[in-house]
Amino acid sequence: MWLSGLHIPESYLSGLVQTTCRRKRWPLDKSTLYTKVTSMLDASEVKERAADGCYIEGLALEGAAWDHAQQCLRRQDPKVLLVDLPILQVIPIEANKLRLQHTFRTPVYVTQARRDAMGKGLVFELQLPMRHGDDDSHWTLQGTAAFLNTDGDMSRTGAAAAPAAPAAAQPAQA
Repeated sequence: MWLSGLHIPESYLSGLVQTTCRRKRWPLDKSTLYTKVTSMLDASEVKERAADGCYIEGLALEGAAWDHAQQCLRRQDPKVLLVDLPILQVIPIEANKLRLQHTFRTPVYVTQARRDAMGKGLVFELQLPMRHGDDDSHWTLQGTAAFLNTDGDMSRTGAAAAPAAPAAAQPAQA
């Protein structure tokens, strides 16, 4: 699912939770979303539909980098402001069954301005694994966040930058 393409992505995520709660007979007010980072980098690698929840793509990470080998957050490379996250699995779960250790609750915003066109901010929170020994205060002070839409591909890794558009031909003045 390309969550960035939705006008109000929160409604889609709420729908995921509601349908799972209805099917599994969970109380809606005691349910939440859990995210799991996959090793898949491209949507074409997803071979089957998720049993619960969905797979999402297209999120960019600022204030940290993603270690593909160890599947955890790592410090940013110099002069690289944004990195693409792998495909994420969003799973509705009962809140009392969610036990997180060595994870950073990463906010996801619509834009890098950390708000959307209506002035609202947070869409949801990712749970990104940290290396053992890392403290979540480090990532908080770095301003680590994920974004559905970015200001451009400048200083971004993992994404193919769009080629420059050719200059429009100007008619000759007579």
